[in-house]
Amino acid sequence: MPAIQLVLASASPRRAQVLRDAGFVFHVISSALDETPFAGESPQDLVRRLAESKAQLVAQRTIGPALIIAADTLVAADSKLLGKPRDAGEAREMLRQLSGGTHSVHTGLAVVRLPDQALHVELETTQVSFAPLSDQEIGAYISTGEPFDKAGAYAVQGRGGRYVTRIAGCYFNVVGLPLARLYRILGEMGWREQ
Repeated sequence: MPAIQLVLASASPRRAQVLRDAGFVFHVISSALDETPFAGESPQDLVRRLAESKAQLVAQRTIGPALIIAADTLVAADSKLLGKPRDAGEAREMLRQLSGGTHSVHTGLAVVRLPDQALHVELETTQVSFAPLSDQEIGAYISTGEPFDKAGAYAVQGRGGRYVTRIAGCYFNVVGLPLARLYRILGEMGWREQ
């Protein structure tokens, strides 16, 4: 029986690094799609839908046996979705909203198995608390450029980690890929370490 290849359906360097650091061997096939929420769609439903869509999109371009891994992460604070900031002004607004409070990080995780098209979709949620940030701290952090391609305008594994006072739940979920949950799902879908 041929080995099952792993395919990461993401261009995120952070997700790839999490997998590499955990010893996984995989290929990357990016999965660009429209991430606009539907009217009234909850953050949890949105990330599950986007993860599933990304996995299905890449599955159409992959020859099995394979497990296609896709994830989508959003930050939600005071019932407001915080995706990736478009500019410094939006990053500043997001960081002010996170300052001194606790927010939720939701990741939809989808795995498609080929060739039988079996699908597994789950949700991971982590609560993250931030220290109060001064306008000077926010400005200095934005000037590093780190907030611009991150949901919620911060990287917990980078300079943004200095503002995080507490994490309740999976740390790797905040990075963008809930590792322990993914490992369990892969095993349930037939993957074994080589």
